[in-house]
Amino acid sequence: MAREQLNSAAYNWHAFAGRQDLAAALAGHVAGRLTNAIAERGTGLLAVSGGTTPARFFASLSNIPIAWNKVTVTLVDERCVPASSPRSNAGLVAANLLQNAAAAARFVPLYEEVASVGDTSESDSRMLRSLPWPLDVVVLGMGTDGHTASFFPDADNLEKLLDPSSERVVLPVHAASADEPRLTLSLARIVEAGFIALHIEGEDKRKTFESAMASATQKPIRAVLDAAERPVEVFWAP
Repeated sequence: MAREQLNSAAYNWHAFAGRQDLAAALAGHVAGRLTNAIAERGTGLLAVSGGTTPARFFASLSNIPIAWNKVTVTLVDERCVPASSPRSNAGLVAANLLQNAAAAARFVPLYEEVASVGDTSESDSRMLRSLPWPLDVVVLGMGTDGHTASFFPDADNLEKLLDPSSERVVLPVHAASADEPRLTLSLARIVEAGFIALHIEGEDKRKTFESAMASATQKPIRAVLDAAERPVEVFWAP
């Protein structure tokens, strides 16, 4: 059972004793939101993050028997690497989420191997514009530096990434701390989602989140919560 604490106007805090409990609860919330979206407009649009944290959540969600053939899955952000790379978020989603019942979902990647990061961000924007926006559900992660999606504090275009009025869908990211070029959904597309969840695990990330919310210096995760149209649901386990 989740314990509610640290709630504010910007977010609701859901704490769990274990990471598997968190994964199951988050999967249930996401499946419920997608089911409601399908009932209301005939389709569901889900964006998920990568990294190592969401694997349990993906596995839990993949087994929930909703109308996956009416769901489109895309990514919050992506490294500019082939899908076969162990660093690919698309590869992580394919191996852990698009399995079992969820194998019937449509997947739309952010990255395709073209001439440059700028080229692929433009082409992906055109492709993604055909999807049934806004997002019904977005599930974010967070680094210990306070970045979320690929909104790195040292990104040379951070101001554009965090522009809540941007009309762009996908933007390129160049940041020394990111190791390789990346693509990310713009803040504007993330914060208009019907349901936003932040999935974090471990004491270090809890402290980062609390520091971001208490500090006058705005970390990227704080920018998301400040711009979101409704409270962000934060799911945490030690």
